[in-house]
Amino acid sequence: MAAMPNPTARIVLITGVSRGLGRAMSVRFAEAGWTVWGCSRTATAVNELRSKLAPPHRFEAVDVADSAAVAAWGAELLKAGEAPDLLINNAAVINANAPLWEVPPDEFSMVIDVNLKGVHHVIRTFVPAMIARRRGIIVNLSSGWGRSTSPEVAPYCATKWGIEGLTSALAHELPQGMAAVALNPGIIDTDMLRSCFGADAGSYDGADAWSRRAVPFLLSLTPRHNGKSLDAP
Repeated sequence: MAAMPNPTARIVLITGVSRGLGRAMSVRFAEAGWTVWGCSRTATAVNELRSKLAPPHRFEAVDVADSAAVAAWGAELLKAGEAPDLLINNAAVINANAPLWEVPPDEFSMVIDVNLKGVHHVIRTFVPAMIARRRGIIVNLSSGWGRSTSPEVAPYCATKWGIEGLTSALAHELPQGMAAVALNPGIIDTDMLRSCFGADAGSYDGADAWSRRAVPFLLSLTPRHNGKSLDAP
């Protein structure tokens, strides 16, 4: 399915591009003629993407949990006066399966730092430039576990429920012509799912197949979707 044309939106920023959904979306958006700005904590994955998707695409090794690193990355990208037309907060981690009382404090903190605070760092860095142009769509990836719960993934559930609330509040703050959307991507066979489901994850579509459905859906989002909690096809 070909991506829907969008003559006004040409730069997409995606966090967590090293693998899974982020990497697959990067490829699909590039195929659709968009310029991709992306980050990942993994330098080797960033270098691999640079070799596959040459400039004007721009990829950098950045940990979204590090507010100073995100700010420096943003300053470099925004200095030419450009800004994302579509911002996708995709980067996320999950705790190892365990009852909540057995999750180590540092592991709980890591999930919060990446999944919630990382989203704030990216929004704080890039959304003002989008607001200045009074256009742009912000998509914060949620989860089925942002609207329901399961045992042994309480920290992850907490962050994705937080994403739903954060996105809803942000939607009220944006000027007309923009939108913030919480998106449940569905169940996809990724490394993250395999950490929870084990081999059973293989019964679901992989990230590449998912991206071929999801990217046209993402390109169909408009300001009328502001504040909605949506499910990817």
